[in-house]
Amino acid sequence: MNLNKKDIKNLMFLILFAVVVYVGIQKADVLLVFARFLVGIAYPFLLGAAFAFVLNVPMSFLEKKLFGSAESKGKMKKLGRPLSLILSLILVVGVVLVVILVVVPEMGQTFMSVSASIEAAIPKLQTWAVETFHNNKQIAEWIQNLEFDWNSLIGAAVDFLKNGAGNVLNSTMAMARTVVNVLMNFFIALVFAVYILLQKEKLTVQIQKVFYAFLSAKAVKKVLDVCSLSYRTFASFVTGQCLEAAILGTMFFVSMTLLRFPYAMLIGILIAFTALIPIFGAFIGCVVGTFLILVVDPMKGLAFIVLFLVLQQVEGNLIYPHVVGNSVGLPSIWVLVAVTVGGSLMGVVGMLIFIPLTSVVYALFRQTVYKKLKERKIHDI
Repeated sequence: MNLNKKDIKNLMFLILFAVVVYVGIQKADVLLVFARFLVGIAYPFLLGAAFAFVLNVPMSFLEKKLFGSAESKGKMKKLGRPLSLILSLILVVGVVLVVILVVVPEMGQTFMSVSASIEAAIPKLQTWAVETFHNNKQIAEWIQNLEFDWNSLIGAAVDFLKNGAGNVLNSTMAMARTVVNVLMNFFIALVFAVYILLQKEKLTVQIQKVFYAFLSAKAVKKVLDVCSLSYRTFASFVTGQCLEAAILGTMFFVSMTLLRFPYAMLIGILIAFTALIPIFGAFIGCVVGTFLILVVDPMKGLAFIVLFLVLQQVEGNLIYPHVVGNSVGLPSIWVLVAVTVGGSLMGVVGMLIFIPLTSVVYALFRQTVYKKLKERKIHDI
């Protein structure tokens, strides 16, 4: 058999690939440890890239709206990017401060109120149970002899959390190291994100040069098209989802305030945050809100469920199609699949990532299918 240089080169690559796969299977545990080590090193930079992507959405909007008309003014053009970035950071920090200064104290007061309500409701429930089972003396006596010490139950729960935290962290030093590592990773990620955002055009040119140096022009065009589609899909999803969540939370706060429901501010903010989770998020907020209101007033708790269903219909049929619309470009059945798979793999973060990611894959696959159908001259399906 006569082999030319190209065949010999391909054969050598195939043998090398087979050897690498064999060694990888034999040393899978070592490779897993090494992969975790690499991910640990790259984690701050991956987190910084994620920060940059999210911050780029409001930064680009502010830069275009506030400084877009200043293209001829050199100083304003140079200051536009840093000022837009600073305003975006202030916006994000403001949201975090609202959560810390409004939601956390409200949650504390709510917990104390719920605790007092449950403590007061237990004797009533016990009396009702005794009256219900008065024909069965054994059950009635057992219910009557039950004693609930709410303070001791809270103390036991706190002790459990302390012991659990102690078992996980093992020592105060371990906890301190964990906090320091988190803060260091966050600081490095933030600095890296700021650098990316301030130099994004320059970085884009550099990456394109690397692509053109090692890939063909056709391959580079394909890669850039995929990157452009991915960015548009993710940016549209993030913008639409955040705006839709803010509108839904505001609707709940205003309607609950007008109807004099308790915990209007807390439930409005809670639903706004949980609505960021596609499909299931708002229902999580509904369950928590219903429980909080039921403890105070059972009838208002039932009325809140009706209010939730009404506002969900308004949001789903009028607001969501116009705010988010078809920006993701994914049929409902695949949205459900993406949420389920992403949630099982990565939790809440997976739900948020897998919808635009699945949308990108769906769009690319759809383009390929239509291209193949066109090549085969099939138009009637």
